[in-house]
Amino acid sequence: MNYKVISCIIITIVALFNAFTEYLDWKSMKNRIPDSVKDIYDEETYKKWCSYHKEKCRLKLISSIVSFVVGLLAFVINVYAYFAGIFPDTAFWGMFAVTLLNMLLDVFILPFDYYDRMKIEDKYGFNRSTKGTFWGDKIKGFLISLIVFVVIGCLFIFLHRKLGDWLILAFAIVLTMIMLLIVFLYPVFSKIFNKFTPLEDGELKDRLTELLNKNGYQVKEIKVMDASKRSTKMNAYFAGFGKMKTIVLYDTLKEAMTTDEICAVFAHEMGHGLHKDTLKGQITTFIQMFILSAMAWLTVRTPGLFTDFGFDKINYGFAMIVILNVGFAFIMPLFGLITNYFSRKREYRADEQAVKEGYGEALISALKKLAKSNYANLSPDPLVVKLTYSHPALSQRIDAIRRNK
Repeated sequence: MNYKVISCIIITIVALFNAFTEYLDWKSMKNRIPDSVKDIYDEETYKKWCSYHKEKCRLKLISSIVSFVVGLLAFVINVYAYFAGIFPDTAFWGMFAVTLLNMLLDVFILPFDYYDRMKIEDKYGFNRSTKGTFWGDKIKGFLISLIVFVVIGCLFIFLHRKLGDWLILAFAIVLTMIMLLIVFLYPVFSKIFNKFTPLEDGELKDRLTELLNKNGYQVKEIKVMDASKRSTKMNAYFAGFGKMKTIVLYDTLKEAMTTDEICAVFAHEMGHGLHKDTLKGQITTFIQMFILSAMAWLTVRTPGLFTDFGFDKINYGFAMIVILNVGFAFIMPLFGLITNYFSRKREYRADEQAVKEGYGEALISALKKLAKSNYANLSPDPLVVKLTYSHPALSQRIDAIRRNK
């Protein structure tokens, strides 16, 4: 069996599928805009959105093609094996070399990321990043990702050598714990990129605190993030677990929305917390990690997979690349179809919490402002929504809110 040929075929199928969804996304501009969201863009703004959407789709397609070609060539000409040969012949250095090279190959995508942020986003008035901020973010992100993947690679080597066939369960548990740790420490990691300040005393803080107390929901603090140094786009989110939960409001959201609208968004996020959606989502995470671990077990039990790509023995870094870029990438559309379905149901339920608190109309108003600020697609393709959207389309959310009212 030629594993190189099989892997390249799978990579091509995945790339074609992604290109198909990107085409549907581009084509959705011609879809009729639902009545419930027609008032978000006036005629001039809608034309501007169409132009923005075309540019974004075009750039994403070109970027995807380049990424596909680079990734495929790296597989075909055994670049990973050649690069690993430069480093000492040990399991750790072999894993480190391949992991490093895989991340360095992203340099081919950097020009597209730069053009997206500094040209397109800037052209349409969203970007506030400086060149220094952009490159600083990229360097920090590269170093953090490298550390995380090297740590996972070391654990992979250790568990396989110590536990053998028990690798599946052990690696799944370890990966899940790492994912939980990242979620738990997200407020700490975020400080590497942004500045967070406590929400000042006043009506907004009083009303948010009252909303929390009324529902018996506790958080460590409410903070405002300086999102405006990068973009004009708005958002809010919960981070952390248990008593370490933190509510974060973008300063752009705080500046653009009324107190009622912010309370509505806050009530929605609190709805996720009350229903323990983050914790439930970790069940999905464990299933994902179990599948990845099963693939890891199969990979290290298939020596031909490594020799077909120029290695003379198992390379744990290359095993991770094959798992993520071939195996998991191939089943991800089906997995995403299922997980996104449940994610959208959780969003509807969180919206119900805002309605229950009396903020139904305020939530609709807030969602429309968010959509306009973020240049949302008001009429996305239904198939793309089912396959890739973790949130329902805006018109669907508004219709559901009005029904609940």
